[in-house]
Amino acid sequence: MELDFERCYRAVDSRDPRFDGWFVTAVTSTRIYCRPSCPAVTPKRHNVRFLPSPAAAQREGFRACLRCRPDAAPGSPEWDNRADVVARAMRLIGDGVVDRDGVPGLASRLGYTERHLHRMLHAELGAGPLALARAQRAQTARILISTTDLGLAEIAFAAGFRSVRQFNETIKDVYGRAPSALRSSSTRAGAPGAITLRLPYRAPLHADALFGFLAARAIPGVEIADDNGYHRTLRLPHGRATATLAPRDGYVQATLHLTDIRDVAPAVARCRRLLDLDADPEAVDAALATDPALTSTVRDEPGVRLPRAVDGFELAVRAIVGQQVSVAAARTVLAKLVLGCSPVAQEGAPHGTCTPTGAPSRKTPSAGAPSRKTPTTAAPSSGALRLFPDAAAVSEAPDDAFAMPAARRRTIRALATAVTSGNLVLDDGADRAETEKKLLELPGVGSWTAGYVALRALGDPDVFLPTDLGARRGAAVLGLSDDPTELARHATRWRPWRSYALIRLWRLA
Repeated sequence: MELDFERCYRAVDSRDPRFDGWFVTAVTSTRIYCRPSCPAVTPKRHNVRFLPSPAAAQREGFRACLRCRPDAAPGSPEWDNRADVVARAMRLIGDGVVDRDGVPGLASRLGYTERHLHRMLHAELGAGPLALARAQRAQTARILISTTDLGLAEIAFAAGFRSVRQFNETIKDVYGRAPSALRSSSTRAGAPGAITLRLPYRAPLHADALFGFLAARAIPGVEIADDNGYHRTLRLPHGRATATLAPRDGYVQATLHLTDIRDVAPAVARCRRLLDLDADPEAVDAALATDPALTSTVRDEPGVRLPRAVDGFELAVRAIVGQQVSVAAARTVLAKLVLGCSPVAQEGAPHGTCTPTGAPSRKTPSAGAPSRKTPTTAAPSSGALRLFPDAAAVSEAPDDAFAMPAARRRTIRALATAVTSGNLVLDDGADRAETEKKLLELPGVGSWTAGYVALRALGDPDVFLPTDLGARRGAAVLGLSDDPTELARHATRWRPWRSYALIRLWRLA
């Protein structure tokens, strides 16, 4: 978003929440920065600066407003939808790559030098990778301070700080008060052994469509959808976890059971990605509603999101298994694969190993300082959920773990080998065009499979699958031609949001 002063000031003067996350308002007289929708008195024009990110404001010495909490606003949909280097960098920073691997690790993942990466981020966001990671650490720390009873030293390391002193100094710089003061003015909630967080989003959110899509495709043993919400396992950098996600008014409640609290930020990033919470539904719906064929469905069901994925490899396996079979049949096949080669989601089970069904998991000592651990408690009604097997486990799995034709089994093995070797990257730092090209090079992967992976694993907002049976049936309901060529031609008017139009067609089907 170009930060035109007049446009930004009008948004602030009207307290328009649609612009939250797009930019922040820095007030020079108070040295505080706010969301555009902050309820405080609109500052005078000559006291206002508009900056592209909280990190840019913090870098220039502004403190976060404790009334509107701009650091807790939904992320900019620009970085979620864009496919350039800066957007990829933002997604990796959100996943904690800088905290784990440093700026050299981030630059290596993106294929650029540190100097050039810093120059690109500073030009777009007004801050370099260290400042952006620092802003995220401060936000994670504030969330933990206000929602858990963890000690402040534990929170410091959980948020990614290298020392308690660095944690104290950063919190004081960003929020203008000591960490203990933030805790005394907040209300904590959550069950023992769990961290309960609020994941804000831009309204509207069609929760039934989003959670219904995930429930219909839930893999038995990995995911559960019930009256308490959607539960699933997560493979995180420091261990496994379970997440329970439930829609609320204005936010999604996330209850996390972590092996290691250092995984809070990656868990939040992946849950937000799964639910497409950084999308701008009003912009999407406004574009789609210009087509008379979609006007009524957009009006009746505003805020339909793009259900994504917490793990790119898992989603790619789903796509291959789902070729030319029903959703129910795909779930059955995937459940057998998980049972044949996946550890039970409980503390201590090793990653990426095949555990026979019913066999007890091997206990291993936990790595890292004990103070960074939190008790692992099964999520309510989630039972003994398992992790979806990783690429290494799938590539080494015996043939009887695959309840599918031999050709499809070979395709999944080829995918697993490519991911294990590093030749194919399916995470948020992947280049979409390059990833799709490499997918198409795999035996048994065609345009539908590659497109489905781009749609859900990489979050490409402009994917359309004209040969998909569900898309063609949905088009017929709207009175459109179900011929793939004609349908693809008509879909060009839905750009750049064809992925969201496809989700609507699937709902109609």
